[in-house]
Amino acid sequence: MTSDKPSPMEPFIDAYMKSFDRYGQANFIGFRPIPSMGEIESIIEDILELLFPGRSGTLMTDESTLRTMLCTSMEKVANALEHQMFLAWYHENPFGLPDGEEHPYRRLASETITRLLDALPSLRTMMKEDARAAFDGDPAATSIRETIICYPGVKALTMHRIAHFLYEKSVPLVPRMLSETIHKQTGIDIHPGATIGRCLFIDHGTGVVIGETSVIGNQVKIYQGVTLGALSFPKDACGMLIRGAKRHPTLENRVTVYANAILLGDITIGENTIIGSNVWIKESIAANTLVQMEDPKVIVRQIRKPQHVVDCDDKVQ
Repeated sequence: MTSDKPSPMEPFIDAYMKSFDRYGQANFIGFRPIPSMGEIESIIEDILELLFPGRSGTLMTDESTLRTMLCTSMEKVANALEHQMFLAWYHENPFGLPDGEEHPYRRLASETITRLLDALPSLRTMMKEDARAAFDGDPAATSIRETIICYPGVKALTMHRIAHFLYEKSVPLVPRMLSETIHKQTGIDIHPGATIGRCLFIDHGTGVVIGETSVIGNQVKIYQGVTLGALSFPKDACGMLIRGAKRHPTLENRVTVYANAILLGDITIGENTIIGSNVWIKESIAANTLVQMEDPKVIVRQIRKPQHVVDCDDKVQ
């Protein structure tokens, strides 16, 4: 039985609903379903298991078992991701189709999944190279398996390569949802639009930010707290942001950027260059260059122990 008693929230609803009258897309729920962040999180774990079988502890006794597991895992990922992409296109509705006209978006999602599965071998090769680069670059790593299972940089790059592929296919929402879920899990914020070459090593990773139009070459190393950001946001004659313009740095091959360095704008850091910690760079840097802060002055002095402090070794009477 349903109660005829009015909700205690009724006095607040009329005023609250008026907040939905403005700002258009800010009322994002609308009347069409959207992709689910919860589903995306689950899909990410399934993708990681597909890419690195056994990562979650699943035991495979022989090649036949592996093949069966891969077929099952691939089908699960493909179906779930295809549905989320369909919801994204259906909600964004770039063709302006009326409700119920779903077939073009289902076809788009299906075709994109097929392209992703075709590209998966080459994408996985790059992911394996990233895991190897983490092992080669960190003397604390005991094995490549350790970097795959434990290193946040490897996890972030693995999912970025999937998100970037979907971004290039103009899939709405889902690439950014993938990247933001990984951002939450690892502390590494890579926009799916960023173009990243082979064998990138992100050490530690916490606080790393890589903007949408960043371009990173091969065998680059980036340490925690590094920002590849935009210096300013160009606007058109009406004062609106010009989107899609190149506004983030380019790092050429074999560049190393140490902790907390901030690189801003459409600049180029030449190959083999080393960027030291805590620098702020707004201009291009030539190849084969070392950039670092001047050593700060360190002051060391003795301080008197306050009289009220009792040493732990002192006996308390």
